[in-house]
Amino acid sequence: MIPDTLSPPLRACLEGPPPRATGFIVTIYGDVAEPRGGTLWMGTLIETCADHGISESLARTAVSRLVGSGRLAGERVGRRSYYRLTDAARAEFRQAAGLFYDPPAPARGWLIAPGATDLPDDLSAVCWARVAPDLAMAPDRADVTRPAGALLTATGDAGRAPARAFAAAHWPLKDVADAYRTFLRRFVRMAGALAGEAPKDGAASLALRLRLVHAYRQAVLSDPRLPSDVLPPDWPGPEARRLFAEVYLALSPVADSHVGANFHGADGHLAAETEATSARLAALATMRD
Repeated sequence: MIPDTLSPPLRACLEGPPPRATGFIVTIYGDVAEPRGGTLWMGTLIETCADHGISESLARTAVSRLVGSGRLAGERVGRRSYYRLTDAARAEFRQAAGLFYDPPAPARGWLIAPGATDLPDDLSAVCWARVAPDLAMAPDRADVTRPAGALLTATGDAGRAPARAFAAAHWPLKDVADAYRTFLRRFVRMAGALAGEAPKDGAASLALRLRLVHAYRQAVLSDPRLPSDVLPPDWPGPEARRLFAEVYLALSPVADSHVGANFHGADGHLAAETEATSARLAALATMRD
C-alpha cells in the first residue's frame, strides 16, 4: 500500500489513469523478476498491480494473455500459482534491458540490405526502414539484427540537411522525440523532489520506479537510435537517458530492499540484490555521470 505521506510531486507521478495491465506486468517482470530468476508468485503481482489501480481481475486476465502469447508459463506449488518468463521471453527481456540500463555504443554509420525480404521481427525491428521496394537501411550498431543475404555498410553525410530530412522521412523521429519530451516533463518533477531525500517507504519507492521504467520503456523501445549526425540538433534522447538513470539510482536502494522483503518466487523471497541488478546500477551510474 502506497502511504499518503509522499510529497505532492511524487504523488502526482502515481496519479491519473492506471497503466494498461498487460504492458505494466511486462514492466514488472522486466525490472524486478528477470534479473532475479524470472519467476513471481501471482499474489505478489496482484499486490503490486493494486498499488497502481489495476484490479485483481485485470491482473489475472493480463497474465493469461501473456501465457497465451508464450511469454509466461505457469506452475503450481501447493496452493500457490507462480508464473515464470519463458526462455524466449527472457532473451527478449534481456535485450530490452540492455536498451534501458546499458545501451550499446551509438551507431557510427549504416547497414544497407539490398533485396531484403525478411527484415527482423525482434526489438531491433524499429531500426530497419524500407527506403525503396528492394532496399532497407538501419543504423550500424552491434545490437541490430542483420537480415539474411547481402549486406553493405556506409558512413553518413554528417550534419547535412538532406541526411536529416532523409532520416525524418523514413523513421518516426517526431513521435519518438515527443515521447521523450513527455517523459521528461513528467519525471523532471520527480527528480527535483528526490534531490532532497528519497522516500523511506519501500512500496512507494518501488511504485515510483516501476512508473519511471514503464514510461521510459514506451519511448526507448520506439527509438531507432540513428547516428547522431542525422538527428535534430535538439534531440531529447540523451537528456531523457540521464534523467532515467538519475531517478532510477535514487529510488533503487529502498525499492530493492522492498523487493527482497516482500516479493516471492517459487523458491521463496526474491533476492534484494543479484549480480544482474548490481550490473544494472553500475551501468546506470556511468550514464548519469
